[in-house]
Amino acid sequence: MAKEKGRKLIAQNKKARHDYLIIDTYEAGLVLTGTEVKSLRQGRASLVDGFVQLTDHEAWLHNVHVPEYSQGTWTNHSARRKRKLLLHREEIGKLEAKSQETGHTIVPLALYFKDGRAKIEIALAKGKKEYDKRQTLREKQDRREAERAISAVRRKQRA
Repeated sequence: MAKEKGRKLIAQNKKARHDYLIIDTYEAGLVLTGTEVKSLRQGRASLVDGFVQLTDHEAWLHNVHVPEYSQGTWTNHSARRKRKLLLHREEIGKLEAKSQETGHTIVPLALYFKDGRAKIEIALAKGKKEYDKRQTLREKQDRREAERAISAVRRKQRA
């Protein structure tokens, strides 16, 4: 069987980018069971309620929903079990130090296969206030309108 190359996205947490100000991102490996990998290969997972907790110098991923494998037997996994993240000791140290600050948390952003291995992109984030969320949406909308105006001008110049 040929080895997989590149990055295949499984799940994304778009809500995290809306609710949090992303400070720093990290890529981590995941410790998974066989049925979890098979379920992920079918492209099914949800990161919406997920978070990372650091205990005893180890990183654990909580509340990420990986549905049970449809052809699994009694060896099937539980859908919302906690999963260990594989990070370097220095990265865990940085995350522990920064996550102790008020308002900081660690959230999953994306779950994907990279060269055949399951990886997760996690971010050190700070919660946004309601007015920050509105400001971000306003900026995004203004950017979109400006791009539309520029493209309309370019279309008129070509014609």
